[in-house]
Amino acid sequence: MRKLFAEFFGTFWLIFGGCGSAVFAAGIPDLGIGFAGVALAFGLTVLTMAYAVGHISGGHFNPAVSFGLWAGGRFSGKELLPYIVSQCLGGIAAAGTLVFILSGKEGFAIDNTKAGAFATNGYDAFSPDGYSMGSAFVAEFVLTMFFLIVIMGATDKLANGKFAGVAIGLALTLIHLISIPITNTSVNPARSTSQAIFAQGESLSQLWLFWVAPIAGALVGGFIYKLFLDKKEDL
Repeated sequence: MRKLFAEFFGTFWLIFGGCGSAVFAAGIPDLGIGFAGVALAFGLTVLTMAYAVGHISGGHFNPAVSFGLWAGGRFSGKELLPYIVSQCLGGIAAAGTLVFILSGKEGFAIDNTKAGAFATNGYDAFSPDGYSMGSAFVAEFVLTMFFLIVIMGATDKLANGKFAGVAIGLALTLIHLISIPITNTSVNPARSTSQAIFAQGESLSQLWLFWVAPIAGALVGGFIYKLFLDKKEDL
Protein backbone atom coordinates (compact mmCIF):
# COMPACT_ATOMS: atom_id res chain seq x y z
CA MET A 1 0.00 0.00 0.00
CA ARG A 2 2.91 2.38 0.60
CA LYS A 3 3.84 2.07 -3.06
CA LEU A 4 0.30 2.78 -4.21
CA PHE A 5 -0.05 5.80 -1.94
CA ALA A 6 3.28 7.08 -3.24
CA GLU A 7 2.05 6.76 -6.82
CA PHE A 8 -1.23 8.47 -5.90
CA PHE A 9 0.46 11.45 -4.26
CA GLY A 10 3.18 11.68 -6.89
CA THR A 11 0.66 11.76 -9.73
CA PHE A 12 -1.52 14.22 -7.81
CA TRP A 13 1.45 16.58 -7.51
CA LEU A 14 2.35 16.18 -11.19
CA ILE A 15 -1.18 17.09 -12.34
CA PHE A 16 -1.75 19.77 -9.72
CA GLY A 17 1.61 21.43 -10.37
CA GLY A 18 1.84 20.98 -14.13
CA CYS A 19 -1.78 21.47 -15.19
CA GLY A 20 -2.27 23.97 -12.38
CA SER A 21 0.51 26.14 -13.75
CA ALA A 22 -1.21 26.03 -17.15
CA VAL A 23 -4.67 27.01 -15.92
CA PHE A 24 -3.64 29.50 -13.22
CA ALA A 25 -0.43 31.12 -14.37
CA ALA A 26 0.27 30.64 -18.07
CA GLY A 27 -1.99 33.33 -19.47
CA ILE A 28 -1.83 36.14 -16.90
CA PRO A 29 -1.18 39.35 -18.90
CA ASP A 30 2.41 40.64 -18.61
CA LEU A 31 3.24 38.26 -15.74
CA GLY A 32 2.20 34.90 -17.19
CA ILE A 33 4.71 32.07 -17.30
CA GLY A 34 3.83 30.95 -20.83
CA PHE A 35 4.75 27.64 -22.48
CA ALA A 36 8.26 27.62 -21.06
CA GLY A 37 6.99 28.10 -17.53
CA VAL A 38 4.46 25.31 -17.87
CA ALA A 39 7.14 23.01 -19.29
CA LEU A 40 9.40 23.78 -16.33
CA ALA A 41 6.53 23.23 -13.88
CA PHE A 42 5.91 19.72 -15.20
CA GLY A 43 9.61 18.93 -14.95
CA LEU A 44 9.80 20.25 -11.40
CA THR A 45 6.85 18.15 -10.25
CA VAL A 46 8.56 14.96 -11.39
CA LEU A 47 11.95 16.02 -10.04
CA THR A 48 10.59 16.88 -6.59
CA MET A 49 8.44 13.77 -6.26
CA ALA A 50 11.22 11.53 -7.55
CA TYR A 51 13.20 12.49 -4.46
CA ALA A 52 10.18 12.63 -2.14
CA VAL A 53 8.63 9.23 -2.86
CA GLY A 54 10.65 7.67 -5.67
CA HIS A 55 12.47 5.46 -3.18
CA ILE A 56 9.11 4.01 -2.13
CA SER A 57 7.39 3.23 -5.44
CA GLY A 58 10.02 3.87 -8.10
CA GLY A 59 8.39 7.19 -8.99
CA HIS A 60 6.41 6.25 -12.09
CA PHE A 61 3.45 8.69 -11.78
CA ASN A 62 2.45 7.68 -15.29
CA PRO A 63 0.83 4.50 -16.71
CA ALA A 64 3.06 4.68 -19.79
CA VAL A 65 6.17 4.70 -17.60
CA SER A 66 4.91 1.65 -15.72
CA PHE A 67 4.35 -0.20 -19.00
CA GLY A 68 7.75 0.86 -20.30
CA LEU A 69 9.59 -0.26 -17.19
CA TRP A 70 7.76 -3.59 -17.41
CA ALA A 71 8.91 -3.94 -21.03
CA GLY A 72 12.43 -3.11 -19.95
CA GLY A 73 12.43 -5.80 -17.26
CA ARG A 74 12.44 -3.31 -14.38
CA PHE A 75 8.86 -3.78 -13.12
CA SER A 76 6.59 -6.69 -12.31
CA GLY A 77 3.55 -7.23 -14.52
CA LYS A 78 1.38 -8.13 -11.53
CA GLU A 79 1.81 -4.59 -10.21
CA LEU A 80 0.78 -2.85 -13.43
CA LEU A 81 -2.96 -2.58 -12.76
CA PRO A 82 -2.69 -1.39 -9.12
CA TYR A 83 -0.13 1.23 -10.15
CA ILE A 84 -2.24 2.47 -13.06
CA VAL A 85 -5.38 2.71 -10.92
CA SER A 86 -3.48 4.67 -8.25
CA GLN A 87 -2.00 7.00 -10.85
CA CYS A 88 -5.36 7.70 -12.48
CA LEU A 89 -7.05 8.29 -9.12
CA GLY A 90 -4.29 10.68 -8.11
CA GLY A 91 -4.67 12.59 -11.36
CA ILE A 92 -8.45 12.79 -11.08
CA ALA A 93 -8.20 13.99 -7.48
CA ALA A 94 -5.76 16.71 -8.57
CA ALA A 95 -7.99 17.81 -11.45
CA GLY A 96 -10.98 17.93 -9.09
CA THR A 97 -8.98 20.12 -6.72
CA LEU A 98 -8.10 22.45 -9.60
CA VAL A 99 -11.78 22.74 -10.54
CA PHE A 100 -12.70 23.54 -6.94
CA ILE A 101 -10.10 26.32 -6.76
CA LEU A 102 -11.04 27.70 -10.17
CA SER A 103 -14.72 27.76 -9.20
CA GLY A 104 -13.83 30.39 -6.62
CA LYS A 105 -13.23 32.86 -9.44
CA GLU A 106 -16.31 34.69 -10.69
CA GLY A 107 -17.37 33.60 -14.16
CA PHE A 108 -15.34 30.39 -14.20
CA ALA A 109 -16.38 27.87 -16.84
CA ILE A 110 -14.47 25.31 -18.90
CA ASP A 111 -14.95 26.15 -22.58
CA ASN A 112 -14.45 22.71 -24.07
CA THR A 113 -14.85 24.05 -27.61
CA LYS A 114 -11.35 25.55 -27.46
CA ALA A 115 -7.99 23.80 -27.82
CA GLY A 116 -6.25 23.25 -24.51
CA ALA A 117 -9.25 24.15 -22.35
CA PHE A 118 -8.52 23.14 -18.75
CA ALA A 119 -5.07 21.96 -19.92
CA THR A 120 -6.61 19.18 -22.02
CA ASN A 121 -4.75 17.37 -24.79
CA GLY A 122 -5.96 17.20 -28.37
CA TYR A 123 -5.32 17.07 -32.08
CA ASP A 124 -6.76 18.69 -35.24
CA ALA A 125 -8.89 21.63 -34.09
CA PHE A 126 -8.07 20.79 -30.47
CA SER A 127 -4.30 20.94 -30.97
CA PRO A 128 -2.94 24.26 -29.68
CA ASP A 129 -1.37 24.96 -33.08
CA GLY A 130 -3.64 22.86 -35.29
CA TYR A 131 -1.58 19.67 -35.74
CA SER A 132 -3.23 16.59 -37.26
CA MET A 133 -4.02 13.30 -35.56
CA GLY A 134 -1.06 11.65 -37.32
CA SER A 135 1.35 14.35 -36.17
CA ALA A 136 0.01 14.13 -32.63
CA PHE A 137 0.37 10.35 -32.57
CA VAL A 138 3.96 10.39 -33.81
CA ALA A 139 4.95 13.17 -31.41
CA GLU A 140 3.46 11.39 -28.38
CA PHE A 141 4.96 8.05 -29.45
CA VAL A 142 8.50 9.33 -30.08
CA LEU A 143 8.66 11.59 -27.03
CA THR A 144 7.43 8.88 -24.67
CA MET A 145 9.87 6.40 -26.20
CA PHE A 146 12.80 8.69 -25.50
CA PHE A 147 11.43 9.50 -22.05
CA LEU A 148 11.63 5.81 -21.18
CA ILE A 149 15.15 5.55 -22.54
CA VAL A 150 16.17 8.48 -20.33
CA ILE A 151 14.42 6.97 -17.30
CA MET A 152 16.00 3.57 -17.77
CA GLY A 153 19.43 5.01 -18.41
CA ALA A 154 19.30 7.43 -15.49
CA THR A 155 18.21 4.68 -13.10
CA ASP A 156 20.59 2.02 -14.43
CA LYS A 157 22.68 0.41 -11.70
CA LEU A 158 25.80 1.71 -13.48
CA ALA A 159 24.53 5.31 -13.55
CA ASN A 160 24.87 7.91 -10.79
CA GLY A 161 21.48 7.40 -9.16
CA LYS A 162 21.74 10.57 -7.09
CA PHE A 163 21.07 12.61 -10.22
CA ALA A 164 18.38 10.42 -11.76
CA GLY A 165 15.57 12.72 -10.65
CA VAL A 166 17.31 15.72 -12.22
CA ALA A 167 17.77 13.97 -15.56
CA ILE A 168 14.20 12.69 -15.63
CA GLY A 169 12.72 16.06 -14.61
CA LEU A 170 14.75 17.90 -17.25
CA ALA A 171 13.74 15.33 -19.87
CA LEU A 172 10.07 15.98 -19.10
CA THR A 173 10.69 19.73 -19.30
CA LEU A 174 12.29 19.30 -22.74
CA ILE A 175 9.41 17.10 -23.89
CA HIS A 176 6.95 19.85 -22.99
CA LEU A 177 9.04 22.55 -24.67
CA ILE A 178 8.85 20.51 -27.87
CA SER A 179 5.25 19.38 -27.85
CA ILE A 180 2.97 21.84 -26.04
CA PRO A 181 2.09 23.44 -29.41
CA ILE A 182 1.39 20.01 -30.92
CA THR A 183 -0.84 18.25 -28.38
CA ASN A 184 -0.53 20.35 -25.22
CA THR A 185 1.78 17.46 -24.22
CA SER A 186 0.56 14.28 -22.66
CA VAL A 187 3.13 11.43 -22.66
CA ASN A 188 1.03 10.37 -19.67
CA PRO A 189 -2.42 8.77 -19.97
CA ALA A 190 -3.32 9.61 -16.36
CA ARG A 191 -2.60 13.29 -17.00
CA SER A 192 -4.81 13.31 -20.11
CA THR A 193 -7.62 11.37 -18.48
CA SER A 194 -7.83 13.57 -15.39
CA GLN A 195 -8.36 16.74 -17.43
CA ALA A 196 -10.68 15.19 -20.03
CA ILE A 197 -13.05 13.84 -17.37
CA PHE A 198 -13.77 17.37 -16.16
CA ALA A 199 -13.61 19.13 -19.53
CA GLN A 200 -15.81 16.55 -21.31
CA GLY A 201 -16.61 17.19 -24.97
CA GLU A 202 -14.10 16.42 -27.70
CA SER A 203 -11.25 15.92 -25.26
CA LEU A 204 -12.96 12.71 -24.13
CA SER A 205 -13.45 11.56 -27.73
CA GLN A 206 -9.77 12.11 -28.48
CA LEU A 207 -8.53 10.56 -25.25
CA TRP A 208 -7.80 7.20 -26.91
CA LEU A 209 -4.75 8.65 -28.67
CA PHE A 210 -3.25 9.80 -25.38
CA TRP A 211 -3.42 6.27 -24.04
CA VAL A 212 -2.37 4.36 -27.15
CA ALA A 213 0.51 6.52 -28.39
CA PRO A 214 2.32 7.04 -25.05
CA ILE A 215 1.97 3.39 -23.99
CA ALA A 216 3.14 2.15 -27.40
CA GLY A 217 6.11 4.53 -27.31
CA ALA A 218 6.97 3.52 -23.76
CA LEU A 219 6.89 -0.18 -24.63
CA VAL A 220 9.23 0.38 -27.56
CA GLY A 221 11.55 2.54 -25.44
CA GLY A 222 11.67 -0.10 -22.73
CA PHE A 223 12.42 -2.88 -25.22
CA ILE A 224 15.10 -0.78 -26.97
CA TYR A 225 16.95 -0.12 -23.72
CA LYS A 226 16.68 -3.72 -22.58
CA LEU A 227 17.81 -5.21 -25.90
CA PHE A 228 20.43 -2.75 -27.11
CA LEU A 229 21.60 -0.49 -24.28
CA ASP A 230 21.44 -2.51 -21.08
CA LYS A 231 24.78 -4.02 -20.05
CA LYS A 232 24.69 -7.77 -20.49
CA GLU A 233 26.51 -10.11 -18.16
CA ASP A 234 29.68 -11.52 -19.68
CA LEU A 235 29.36 -15.19 -20.62
